[in-house]
Amino acid sequence: MDSLSELINILNDQDKSDFKSFLSKKNKRVDVKNIKLFNLLETDDIKSINNLYKNSKNKDAYHALRKRLQESLLLFLSQKTFENSNEETYEILRSLIVSRFLLENNLYKLGFKTLDRAEKLAILQEQFSLLNEILLLRLQFSHVDSRINLEELMEKFQVNQNHMQREAKLRLAYASLRRELNEIHLKGKVVNLNELIEKTIKHYQINRLDLMNYKSLYQILYIANEYAAINQNYGLVEKYLIKSHQFIESQKVSNLSQTFYHLHILYYLANFTLRSRLFDESIDYLKQMDSLMGEFRQYKDLLFIRQQLLYALNYYFKGDAPMALSYIDKTLTNLPKQSSAVDIDDLILSKTMFLAQLNDEKALRVLSKLTHSDAWYEKKLGMLWSIRKNLMEILLHAQFENLELAVSRLKSFKRRYKQYLMQVNEARVLYFLTLIEKYLFKPDVIYQQSFQQSVYAMLDLDENKDIFNISFIAWLISRWEKKKPFEVTLRLIENFKEFSPTKMT
Repeated sequence: MDSLSELINILNDQDKSDFKSFLSKKNKRVDVKNIKLFNLLETDDIKSINNLYKNSKNKDAYHALRKRLQESLLLFLSQKTFENSNEETYEILRSLIVSRFLLENNLYKLGFKTLDRAEKLAILQEQFSLLNEILLLRLQFSHVDSRINLEELMEKFQVNQNHMQREAKLRLAYASLRRELNEIHLKGKVVNLNELIEKTIKHYQINRLDLMNYKSLYQILYIANEYAAINQNYGLVEKYLIKSHQFIESQKVSNLSQTFYHLHILYYLANFTLRSRLFDESIDYLKQMDSLMGEFRQYKDLLFIRQQLLYALNYYFKGDAPMALSYIDKTLTNLPKQSSAVDIDDLILSKTMFLAQLNDEKALRVLSKLTHSDAWYEKKLGMLWSIRKNLMEILLHAQFENLELAVSRLKSFKRRYKQYLMQVNEARVLYFLTLIEKYLFKPDVIYQQSFQQSVYAMLDLDENKDIFNISFIAWLISRWEKKKPFEVTLRLIENFKEFSPTKMT
C-alpha cells in the first residue's frame, strides 16, 4: 500500500468529511480534482482512478495531483492534531506561539502573562526543549520588562541547558539500546542485557540518578521486556522490574506526562509478573492501572485492550477459563474507537489458545479470523508471535483430526522459519516441531517411553518454563494422558511455582 492510501486509512468518517471541507476552502479553482481523487482512493476505485487522466501524457499531472493531495492531507492532520490535542505538550506550544505573537505586537503585559503560563507547564512537564524556547523568548524581550532580573534569567537558562544535555544523553542511550534490541530480534545477536545497559550508561556518561524518573524507567522497561520476550526468560530482567516497583511505590504522579509513563510501567510490571507465574501480583498491578485510568480518563483507552488481555491471561493460568474467556469477549465487544489491529489480533490468538486447550472445536473458527499474511504479522507483531500463531495452527489441525492440513502447515512452517530459527539459536523450537512431526506421521509414538521422556526433558530448559511454552508442551503430554491440555498446563504451572522469581511486593 502506498503512503497516500495509508494516510487515508487512518482517518475516521468525521476526519474524511472535515478534510473534504478543508480542501473545498483551500481550492481556488472549480476544476481542481483533489476531492475527486480523494473519493476514488477512499473507495479503492482503481478503474476510475485510471480514467481520471485518460491521456497517457497526463501521467505527470496525475502524480503531481497525488503529491499535492498528500501534502494537503499532512497539513490538515498537523493542524487537527495541534488544535484538538488535550496533551499538555501541545498546550505549552500553543501558549508559546500566542505569547510570541502578543510580544511582537507590543502587547507586553498579556504576552508575558501567557509566557508565564507556558513556562510553568514546561517546568512541570520537564519539557526542557520547549522551556529553552520560552526562556530565549523571555531573554529577547527582557528589555521591556523592568521586573526581570537578567542575571537570574541567564542562570535559569544555563540550568535548563544542563537539563537538555542530560536528556540528550538519555535519548542517545535509548536509541543505541533500541538498535541493539533490533539486532537481537532480527539477526539473533547474542548479548547480555545487564552488560549492554551498563556499557551504554558508561559510554554516554550518564549519572545513575538521572535514570530514576518515570520516562527513563519506562524506556528501560520497554527494552527489558522486549529482551525477555525474545529470550523467553523473564528472570533475565528481574532486577529492573524490582527497581521499577520500588520507584513507583515511592513516587506520586503529579502531571499527565508522568501518568503516561506510570501506566506503561505498571503494564510492564503486570506482564513480567504474569510471565513469571506471579498471577496475583500481576492482577494487583492491573488494578492499579484501573485506578490510574479512572483518575486520568484521557488515558483510559491507551492500554485498555492490552490490559484486559493480561487480566484474561492471568485468570486463565490461575485456572478460571470462563472468566478469562469473558474478559476476551467483553473486550472484543467493547473495543475503543481507535483500536489497533495488532491488539485485536492478540485477543483473537489468545481466545484461540483458550478454546483449543479446552478441546473446544470453535477454536478453528476463531483462528480463521486472523486473516493477515505471515509477513504482515512478522512486521507488526514480531517473528515470535507469528511463529507461535503458526505452531498453534498446526496443533489445532492435529487436535481436531485434520491431519493432512496439519502436515501441510508443518511443511510450510519449516520452509518459512527453519533457517531463521537456526540463525537465532532456537533449536528447541525445531526440536519441538520434530516431536510434533513424529506424532503426525506415527500417532502411537506418544505411548513410547523414550518419546515421553523427550517431551518432559524440554521442561528442564529455563526458556521453556515460560507460561506459553508450557502450554505448547502440555498439548503433547495431553495426547497420551487423554486429558484436556488446559488441565495439564495448570498442573505443570503448579509444579513450577517453586521456581518463580522472588515477589517484588
